Amino acid sequence: MTRLVAGNWKMNGSLAANRELLRSLSAVSGVEMVICAPFPYLAQLQKRPEGLALGAQDVSEFEEGAYTGEVSAAMLAEFGCSYVIVGHSERRALFGEGDALVGRKAVAVLAHGMVPVVCVGETLAEREAGEVMSVIGRQLGAVFGVLGRASMRKVVVAYEPVWAIGAGRSASVEQVAAVHGDIRAWLEANGIAGDEVRILYGGSLKPENAAALFAVPNVDGGLIGGASLIGEDFMAICRAAADAV
Repeated sequence: MTRLVAGNWKMNGSLAANRELLRSLSAVSGVEMVICAPFPYLAQLQKRPEGLALGAQDVSEFEEGAYTGEVSAAMLAEFGCSYVIVGHSERRALFGEGDALVGRKAVAVLAHGMVPVVCVGETLAEREAGEVMSVIGRQLGAVFGVLGRASMRKVVVAYEPVWAIGAGRSASVEQVAAVHGDIRAWLEANGIAGDEVRILYGGSLKPENAAALFAVPNVDGGLIGGASLIGEDFMAICRAAADAV
């Protein structure tokens, strides 16, 4: 399957900085590239290099109405978004988003023809307690429970160990291989074949470790944080994805 590399700018950027960053980006053959920008910059990114898809970092579960500050899936679709991140660890930890809410957001995204990038992952305490797959299974199960098998086939799963997000430390190749293999096994046990859902790795993925991580079985791309704000680094990661066998 075609590898997917999604850049998550998080709450960064400015009109001027974005223009400079976009000038350094170009499509890489054999890789699907996505930029997930803050809501105010989606209009600016409608003019972006050819071959780059547009994504959002979050979405409301609600379709419309008196929900001040929320942004609906219909609005994101109107701006040309193809992907929407749901359940990022920062949304879960900092803003109290639970598994059920993440599932409802995934439903909203799919209802408007976009692809939810469903983030899952464990904290360091959960890893040390041997609860990695019980946590991830619970997170995936909440989404599967509202989507069902047919719609679950339309999502992208992003594994992001919480202890590696923005920490400058990545999970080891062995750790990534084990968890991605377990996620693939979970999907297959629920009737979703291995070539139907892409599983991305996110967690301090950078040019220095991209080739090794993309060579891991069941790593179908990456969700890139800080490195996506540096054009040269993001392009190097995308080329590593293209070169991976």
